[in-house]
Amino acid sequence: MALSVEEIQNLNRQFKGIPPEEIISWAIGHGKKSVVTTNFRPYEVAILHAVTEVNKSTPVIWCDTGYNTPNTYKHAEELISRLGLNIKLYVPKQTSAHRDAVMGIPQIDDPKHKEFTEQVKLEPFRRAMEEHQPDVWFTNLRKGQTAHRDSLDVLSLSKDGVLKVSPFYHWSDTQLDAYLNTHKLPNEHKYFDPTKVLENRECGLHT
Repeated sequence: MALSVEEIQNLNRQFKGIPPEEIISWAIGHGKKSVVTTNFRPYEVAILHAVTEVNKSTPVIWCDTGYNTPNTYKHAEELISRLGLNIKLYVPKQTSAHRDAVMGIPQIDDPKHKEFTEQVKLEPFRRAMEEHQPDVWFTNLRKGQTAHRDSLDVLSLSKDGVLKVSPFYHWSDTQLDAYLNTHKLPNEHKYFDPTKVLENRECGLHT
């Protein structure tokens, strides 16, 4: 059942200070099909842990650009095994070796950067969402990450009308560090996203 903008605003007021697990349980009960997306960047383990604690079988969509650091790939493998993630892997249609030979990684002011982002992130993401057709999409978006994300909240609607749920939206790094410590979860900081380069840039998935 689709929520109106007013209903979403009311729920966002109610969800302030509510534990992530309660928000996740509500969202799974509200929707028909949920997914969680991840790129295994810093603090992604929190959303993966919280969602799988509520529903172990939730599909975990990983759009691997092919340009992650060795640390990130090792971190991903550790979490997939440790949390028993129901991983659904999506990769670009062209190999990174092929792309490197003809395009490389364009700078953000290079006209080719838009096509690069389309190839390594946006197209695989659209393919994943088309195949899974979720009505609930769990993310680890947080306030303060980018100007656009500051305009969102725990609940928001994607441009395709999917209910986007960010249970840790109001959490600080300090709070997340405490969460990871409590649950004895590893983090990953040697992460690189070639489509963003700068932390305060959007890559296109959430705009």
